[in-house]
Amino acid sequence: MTNDAAKLILRLTVGIMMLFHGLDKIINGIGGVKYLTASAGVPEFLAYGVYVGEIVVPILILLGAYARIASLVLAFNMVLAIFLAYGNSLFALGKHGAPVFELPFLYLIMSILIFMLGSGKYALNSK
Repeated sequence: MTNDAAKLILRLTVGIMMLFHGLDKIINGIGGVKYLTASAGVPEFLAYGVYVGEIVVPILILLGAYARIASLVLAFNMVLAIFLAYGNSLFALGKHGAPVFELPFLYLIMSILIFMLGSGKYALNSK
């Protein structure tokens, strides 16, 4: 397998899986995100940024269009998600023994990898 194929698989995995989170926000709304932002003392209107982080950015990553920039936005989105949703329980473990913030942390690391590796040749703007 080539490095470019591995980059494509990474981009497709992150983009598709994150897009499911965005579609859930479209279908069910962002009430939970609004609650978390308001509880943290952040203006509630900033919760709408979740649509950028979970719909626009995954599409860009999927296409390989400005994937490095998009992956930085996703990484920022995941840092915010970790601290807003799990800030009071960062050291808590889930029912299977992993940290409770395991999933957003994995997205954070994978988005950093996309930033470091680039989108590869199977992308709209291949680099």
